[in-house]
Amino acid sequence: MGKLVPTLSTFAAGAAIAWLAAGYVDIRVEFDSSGSEARAFDLFGSDEKNASQGGATSGLVWQQGSDTEPILPIGVPSSFADLAEKVSPAVVNIRTEADAPLMRGRPMHPFDEFFRTPPRRGGGVGSGFVLNDDGYIVTNEHVVRKATSVEVEFSNGEKFEATVVGADRKTDIALLRVMGAKDLTTIALGDSDAVRPGEWVVAIGNPFELDHTVTAGIVSAKHRSLHGAYDDFIQTDAAINPGSSGGPLVNLKGEVIGINTAIREGANTVGFTIPINMAKQILPQLYANGVVQRGWLGVVIQSLTPELAETFGLDERSGALVNDIAPDGPAQRGGLRRGDVIVEFNGERIEEMNELPRVVANTRVGSEVDVIVVRKGSRKTIEVTLGEMPGDDHFVPASAPSRSQLGGLRLQPLTNELADRLGADSSEGVLITEVDPGTAAEDAGLRRGDIILEVNQQPVLTPADVHEHAGDDESVLMLVKRRDGTQYFVVKTDRS
Repeated sequence: MGKLVPTLSTFAAGAAIAWLAAGYVDIRVEFDSSGSEARAFDLFGSDEKNASQGGATSGLVWQQGSDTEPILPIGVPSSFADLAEKVSPAVVNIRTEADAPLMRGRPMHPFDEFFRTPPRRGGGVGSGFVLNDDGYIVTNEHVVRKATSVEVEFSNGEKFEATVVGADRKTDIALLRVMGAKDLTTIALGDSDAVRPGEWVVAIGNPFELDHTVTAGIVSAKHRSLHGAYDDFIQTDAAINPGSSGGPLVNLKGEVIGINTAIREGANTVGFTIPINMAKQILPQLYANGVVQRGWLGVVIQSLTPELAETFGLDERSGALVNDIAPDGPAQRGGLRRGDVIVEFNGERIEEMNELPRVVANTRVGSEVDVIVVRKGSRKTIEVTLGEMPGDDHFVPASAPSRSQLGGLRLQPLTNELADRLGADSSEGVLITEVDPGTAAEDAGLRRGDIILEVNQQPVLTPADVHEHAGDDESVLMLVKRRDGTQYFVVKTDRS
């Protein structure tokens, strides 16, 4: 391996780091005209000088050194042993059996497959923790998914058969119960909203069936999403491995702040845990009904790109763009339309698209709520009565459209025969029969077989309609239908 050679960029980066890390003692470094000599002096008037003087007064400036006291982590633990001894008895090992290997099921998240050891005889392993003296235990839904039997082992070696009281696949939370266990050690639930990145945390679980393994780290970040509709994970660098799923992530008070759920492939120190405050909303419903009842608005949404925000006349990119409405759903009955940008729901501001599904789901079915939208540049308040979410998600996050220029499309009217072949609901729209390679249309993400429903929020039935409604605009807004739903695209024209 070759040596690392300092470069100008390395030098600049080092100077920037020194400047940021220092206090506000400003030192100017001067280079003489020959470039062979440098010196530093304090711009605030320090009497300390380098041995060498003279030369030009201009040069690169940075802050050198600091009199500031170092910021020490608050409550730096000298040992986690007392904490582990207190909490570990509440952590359990879970083994399941199933008629078919659990891993064959569709995972909830892209990293779902890394949460348990490869199934043996159609079963799996995981972790959990005791919620109360009545024998209720919290774990991940994917740990017990499709299980025909569940066995729970406590820290003292006692084993009990457990029943699945309820499970929620959308949030990956399950509630179990064992009967007959005595003198159970329980664990308190903390407040995950109060947790800040940089705080110490401890993970306890049964990775690779190595029971009651303790690892420590910090909260790396909050509000992480792995592309699930209700994702709001806490990220941690406390090591999590296969078999740790369902175990607790605890703070230094020994309170659960998260349920360990996911890891990044090949990086067991990039872990994701379900915030315990989310579990507090789910567990009572699992206890009472075995399932979770969620509010349903009946819209398909996507994120706002800068191009979309500009096209829809928005001053900022906050909100969720509605690109389709469920027929006869709450949104349609209330008067929401395609192209509406939902910026507030039931008094809660919607900053990002993925916030809306969680807010709606946590709202009581049958509630009358005010939905504030931006429609063609104006704010409107629409009253909607929420329904109950059907079995399948009706919030389908769409991919962000690409930045592009207009051109390269070959179009034809959509006949009834073509609509049948493409599986379209009706013959409304214009079919894209070809997208020329390397053109603006390809750059925009449009592809052969797409059906253009609207151009600049005007319905189209013929290729002439497409060109007419595009007009002389520098960007064109297209609503396109595909087999997996509808999506808006912003297409930049050559004039832009």
